[in-house]
Amino acid sequence: MAFSALRPLWTTNFLVRKTAVKAKSDPVPIKAPTPPTKPKSKPGSLKAKSDGYQTPPNKVAGVTDDLSMLGLDDEQVKMDNNPLPAMSMKQAELIEKIKQEEENEAKKRVSLVVVGHVDAGKSTLMGRMLYELGDLSDKEKTANERGSQKVGKSSFALAWGLDALGDERDRGVTIDIATSHFDTANRSFTLLDAPGHQDFIPNMISGASQADLALLVVDASPGEFEAGFDRGGQTREHALLVRALGVRQLIVGVNKMDVVEWSQDRFEDIQDSMKPFLQAAGFAPEKTVFVPVAAMAGVNLAHGDELKLKAWYNGPTLVDILDKVDVPRRPLDAPLRYPISNVFKGQSAVSSGVGVSGRLCSGVVQVGERLRILPGDETAVVRTIEREDETVPYASAGQNVNLYLAGIDPIHLSIGAVLCPLSDPVPLATKFRAQILVFDIAFPLIAGVPLELFHHSNNVPATLSKLISVISKGATAKPSPRVLQKGVHAEVEITLRAPTQSSSTRAPVIPLEPAHINKEMGRILLRRGGETVAAVHMREAAK
Repeated sequence: MAFSALRPLWTTNFLVRKTAVKAKSDPVPIKAPTPPTKPKSKPGSLKAKSDGYQTPPNKVAGVTDDLSMLGLDDEQVKMDNNPLPAMSMKQAELIEKIKQEEENEAKKRVSLVVVGHVDAGKSTLMGRMLYELGDLSDKEKTANERGSQKVGKSSFALAWGLDALGDERDRGVTIDIATSHFDTANRSFTLLDAPGHQDFIPNMISGASQADLALLVVDASPGEFEAGFDRGGQTREHALLVRALGVRQLIVGVNKMDVVEWSQDRFEDIQDSMKPFLQAAGFAPEKTVFVPVAAMAGVNLAHGDELKLKAWYNGPTLVDILDKVDVPRRPLDAPLRYPISNVFKGQSAVSSGVGVSGRLCSGVVQVGERLRILPGDETAVVRTIEREDETVPYASAGQNVNLYLAGIDPIHLSIGAVLCPLSDPVPLATKFRAQILVFDIAFPLIAGVPLELFHHSNNVPATLSKLISVISKGATAKPSPRVLQKGVHAEVEITLRAPTQSSSTRAPVIPLEPAHINKEMGRILLRRGGETVAAVHMREAAK
């Protein structure tokens, strides 16, 4: 019998049972319905329409109510049993405490991104270095060797220490940013291993935007260095990208020197080819270091014991260089800016609920603090802060941390959104004026050209809506130019546009801040047709 035919009978039986129960109970007086009252605003809540934002309607409110009545909403139960934490100290006190701690730290914290052309040996180099420093155990190394041999990729065994995704191991290339940690005598590093393949440039940009220092790995094998450094190679593009994203210190690891029999001539040829380009890209010679290494054999990473190398090289090892890098000043006093690079589900009792990962561009954050998520009109409370797999009560600018949030639905969190204080939200923009530096491009830029805009983990379509002027030595050299050629500094207007695959015609908004106020929040990259065409510094929102 069809279910539709049974439905009237099922409904009747249910009503009869319900009526019977009512008849046995005491009569309940019927009250007139009370008109709904407007709920009072909680302290710190956002007022509707006060700043141009509106809370989106909850399309699943009915489903949520049903789940709550049935007791199936696990997250609600957890929140009820675990009250939200409170902040332990005032903001000014916290900043002073962190400043004092950073002055007394034995090991200064630095974020390192590893970049370079595909197959240059980036993951293998870092996997070997982690093993040399004791951060990758013999057991893990042996397991990776066995696993890689089974799939016929034994040469990738060391790279598996960082390339943990199934697709990465199957294809033999890094796809997403791999994060790890290691220490030297005087520095504590957050390691960001970026993909080298041009198909994954957006992931590389997301990782490079979180770094203080870059290790550019080049392949010394015959023909391989030239392939990466010639036009269209990722060696050249990655160097431009990391500099445009604010990295000032660069270490060039000339890898696979054992393949060329530790040739001094080959090492010096690579140096001579790269130095003029890197200086033109903005890297100061005193902030750029070249070091010969062999990742697979582990030579000159932590120990320089190769006789053929010692015959002509008496410089430091890679670890020695890393141990003495400069630590940039952190903008602790600026408002909190935390761009989200990933959203995930907490898997343990300590780190339960929805989690987000990223790097603090500025400011400080502590457990119990209520933050605003922009774009949007939602707030959340920081339940737990996790740094280097340890739970900490607070975090500060320059640190890569996971935040576990309470009081927010995951649908209101997205990659590219920014967490900020309720009292000092990050501005949002759909159109803005900016200064740009045009890279070595094949075709000039003209007004109206469609582009891809990259800002931290955001990737949105945009248009070069107006060419305002060409700039030379800080002054206007040519107003209203028709085109922008390679190597030109210019002031332009950029407008975001709706994605072509989206049904909405409304242009997106992204959290942006003028570069003179917050450098990391004002840096942008523009790409076109798979090529990075310009570095951008936002100046102000356009009217």
